[in-house]
Formats: sequence, structure tokens, C-alpha cells
Amino acid sequence: MWKERIHAKSFYDFDYTLLRWQFDPLTKLNREERWVDVPVRLNKERHIVRVQGLGTTEEPLFEVSSESDQVKTELLQHIYNLFQWDRDLEEVHEHFLNTNLETLFVQHPGTPIVKDFHLYDCLMKVIIHQQLNMKFAYTLSTRFVQHFGSEKDGVWFYPTPDVVAELSYEQLRELQFSQRKSEYVIDTSKKIVEGEIDLDEVAALSNEDVMKQLLKIRGIGPWTVENWLMFGVGRENMFPKADIGIQNALKYYFNLDQKPTKEQMEAWSESWEPFMSYASLTLWRSIEG
Repeated sequence: MWKERIHAKSFYDFDYTLLRWQFDPLTKLNREERWVDVPVRLNKERHIVRVQGLGTTEEPLFEVSSESDQVKTELLQHIYNLFQWDRDLEEVHEHFLNTNLETLFVQHPGTPIVKDFHLYDCLMKVIIHQQLNMKFAYTLSTRFVQHFGSEKDGVWFYPTPDVVAELSYEQLRELQFSQRKSEYVIDTSKKIVEGEIDLDEVAALSNEDVMKQLLKIRGIGPWTVENWLMFGVGRENMFPKADIGIQNALKYYFNLDQKPTKEQMEAWSESWEPFMSYASLTLWRSIEG
């Protein structure tokens, strides 16, 4: 077993990340002891990496550990990439102190973009979650993973595309998936297996080109692409205006009688660029819990 200690570049609210992950029943974590077990697939092998917060938001320090000794370098690189510890969140914070979200960022400093564990897992999750309330969305994604994925030492791994591509629509219907959602999940997985979609290649494209590529796929709309870009790829300038949570957060923050219009949202968000994803995250955060 190996252990490595890592300092983040700037302030970093790891406790909020744990709180956000706690919504997902599949995530193995302990908020009191401040750790999360991350499932990592490398070359078809399953590894578990524990990330534990040892420092504070102002002085963030992490211990990364795993029993997989042979691939320590690759695992560390994967974890560093997911948690984005090299991002200077103080630069982001300073930017928002000169915008209409100043009060929000003073209340919630150091909110990081932490990526989902794998690009495919994230895409499946956002397809499953689209147009559902949060509670039922997590119920469905949990059933999906526990029926067709795998477990190792209490840590759940999403099924791989080849496994999902072989499922029948009826198998998902039995888990309370709608017929259409069953088709979206399985048909998208088939496209990945057949080489029609390479998620690593897609993730390297510009936001606009990713949108063009993924919107061609039946069942994937703008909200799905925006969330995949933010949580799968880690893009910093995403603002899903159709998201109900963000609309509610803006209604509350700006003390409106009704949800904001698209025009209002576009006007308010002009000053948020190029860090709109951090605005989105902090808006969600402001109404959670």
C-alpha cells in the first residue's frame, strides 16, 4: 500500500465536495473522517483510491492512498486530474468579487469543480438523470449500477459500455426506466462500443464542437451536454440555463417573484465569463441542504 500527501494550489472546500457526493448512494465516503473511495479503471483493471482531507479550506492538504502499488503513478495522475488541485481558485474568487454574485462567493469560497470518476460513467449518469427530480434520478442510477456494474470492497464501479450495449431495453424497463431512456442508455453505449463515438476524442474538442457532436445522438440534449462538459470534462465556462436548480437559486438570490427569464440569465451571466461553471456550482450550492 502507498500513501502520498498533496497540497492544493489555493484554498479548496473539500468538505463541500463530500457533501455534494453524499447525494449519490453509490459513493463510499465518510464526511466526519473526511475521505472518499474513488473507483478507478485502468486497462480494464479496477482500483480503489482513498482521498482524505487533512487540511482546511484555507490550507488544503490531502492524503491519497491505494493498495494498487504497480500503477501508483497512473492512479495519482488520474486523481490529481479529477480533483483539479492545480487550479488557482483564488483567481476565480477574485473574478467574482467584481460581479453581481459577489455576496454568493463571499458566503461560499473555494468551491472546486471535481470531475466525475470516468467520462462514460458521467455520460450515463446525466442521460439517466435528465428531466427527473434528484431523488428519483439517483434511485435510477443506483439501480443501474448495482444491477449491471460491479462492486469491490464496498466501492461500486459503473458497468462498461460493452456490458450495457448487450442489455435489452426490457432489462432497464424492469428497473423503472422509461422506454425512451432505456433506448438512450443502451443505444449510446452501442455507438461507443462500435467506435462511432470516442469520448476521449470528444472531450478534447471545443465546447461548441462537443455540443455539435453529442447533440447528434438521440436522447442527448443541451442540458446533458453542458453537465457532461462540466462534470465529466471539467470545463469552466458552462451555464445550463435550463437547469431548474440554477433557476431556483437565481430566483432566491435576486429576490424575484418568479423564475428568471432566459434573457435575464444571459444579461446577469455576461460578467461571469470565463468562469461560468463556478457560478453554476456556487448557485447550486446556495440552495442545497
